[in-house]
Amino acid sequence: MQLTDFALERYFARWEFAARHLLCASDVEGWPLAELLALADDEMRADWADLRLGYAESPGHPLLRAEIATLYADPDPDGVLVFSGAEEAIFCLLNVLLGPGDHAIVTWPGYQSLHEVGRAAGADVTLHELREADGWALDVERLVAAIRPSTRVVVVNAPHNPTGMLPTDAEWRTLGDACAAAGVRLVADEVYRFLEHDGRPPLAAGADLAPSFVSIGVLSKSFALAGLRIGWLTSRDRDLLARCAAFKDYTTICAAAPSEILGIVALRARESVLARSRALVGANLARFDAFLAERPSFATWVRPAAGSVGFPRLSAALDADRFAADLVEAEGVLLLPGSTFGHPGNHVRVGLGREDFPVALARLEAFLDARSIR
Repeated sequence: MQLTDFALERYFARWEFAARHLLCASDVEGWPLAELLALADDEMRADWADLRLGYAESPGHPLLRAEIATLYADPDPDGVLVFSGAEEAIFCLLNVLLGPGDHAIVTWPGYQSLHEVGRAAGADVTLHELREADGWALDVERLVAAIRPSTRVVVVNAPHNPTGMLPTDAEWRTLGDACAAAGVRLVADEVYRFLEHDGRPPLAAGADLAPSFVSIGVLSKSFALAGLRIGWLTSRDRDLLARCAAFKDYTTICAAAPSEILGIVALRARESVLARSRALVGANLARFDAFLAERPSFATWVRPAAGSVGFPRLSAALDADRFAADLVEAEGVLLLPGSTFGHPGNHVRVGLGREDFPVALARLEAFLDARSIR
């Protein structure tokens, strides 16, 4: 397997811990450990106190799988397989599903591993481009028309990174019906689920639409626990999960035992955990709306419908790569240029989930003022 460099991760490797303000982070501000532990019930407090640092169960702690299962319409713990982050889940799943002669369709721009892992496994990958002119909408008719006899999977990230796109319920179910009718497996990357804006309800989980479909989840984004590195696959296809579990034996084998206990704590307190994330993202979304309204010559955007990121387009007078480089050097504020997704538009990703967002935005304003950009 030959994997190309992961452009986004290489960019963050250079800047994530060097820049003072990440105005492009996709995760929500991480929970302080003491505050998370304060949410624990008696059972989890005792389990945390008695925890021994040995190997954990390969499929995941039974109580963790049980809590994850309740996020879905069919709450069966045997339909959940835990990984060390969503990245490992993606890597194992697409290696199991795809090989030479297979075809996959993947939404784009998007997280590189969603299309690159399949390509590295030998599959032919078609990128379903989301277009700003269409409001970044998922074009179900165009996507379904790209299905071939060799198509094995359709991979859709929704809520979407980096655009914040969220299909309508009708679009989502139409796509699911079309995939099921064609015998194609829908893989739903749902790591930003539960961060829908303006009171919009979450879509039905992909795994709930058909027995062969798969949902990818993680505690890093909506649950604001990126440091735990807890992700998962959910599906009613037990044979597929068994194959992924066997593949996982060659990657991490099991998740970290402390992370699993803390994950159970967070999921049992999910209403409080998610309320904090929604409040942070909602407040910062309103701030950025106002910021763009006051500076029309800087950038415009299709307002995200869900998730913790957006994808504004800079004015034609500004080059996204040069602008991002100058901004981080001058102000210590990091934006993510669209080139890290391989996208040719003049876009940058903005992250809405960090507590220092107002400070970062003020530094961006100062940078623009110094250059008379309104």
